[in-house]
Amino acid sequence: MTRPPTAAQRRVIEAAEPETGRLTGTAAQLARLVALRLAFRHPRPPHDHFLTPAGHRIREAADAPAAPAPRPEPDAEPAAPGGVFAARLGGEPDAVATPARAREVRTAWQGLLEIRRMTHPDGATDRPCAWERGRLTHSAALALEAAGCVPATGTAPGYRVTDTPQPEAVAVRHPEPAALAACAQALRRAGWQVSEHAQTRGGRWLLASPRRA
Repeated sequence: MTRPPTAAQRRVIEAAEPETGRLTGTAAQLARLVALRLAFRHPRPPHDHFLTPAGHRIREAADAPAAPAPRPEPDAEPAAPGGVFAARLGGEPDAVATPARAREVRTAWQGLLEIRRMTHPDGATDRPCAWERGRLTHSAALALEAAGCVPATGTAPGYRVTDTPQPEAVAVRHPEPAALAACAQALRRAGWQVSEHAQTRGGRWLLASPRRA
């Protein structure tokens, strides 16, 4: 984005449909939002325009209640390098759940569903797309966090997502059996194939791969 949106562009963003991010505006307004990378044009008819994750963040900020005075929040989510959203793989020492983090996760998940819709020939959103298969650990972690699963921190238990030697597959571990089962359910709902395996030193772990059909 080269410059902040104008007041008129902000009104278009704020009027977007809450769930889908679908925009309504003049052709010039929508084209400008696309140029600012705050919106994208759907490749299939009727070629509607939708908010990108960056556009969703602006809309979320507009919906948030105004603070009495700008001040740093000690538990605020630290910005990722370059301001880009980073999924939590588990083990991050600063993986603290905050309202700001919940909004970021929701926006990132909505954006991922739009990528699925745009890139699948049938417009399906119920299974991972090529973009996700190129970012397996982060895509699986986003699906888990968006479903409410909690990542591990330096001191608290939670899920951990790691690479595996197997092509197009990740490993998910959690020390608590019930929480591990919840992770499996979350991944299946997000379109992943999941199998459970025994660890050599006891306990269980998940092998998850993106479903293609």
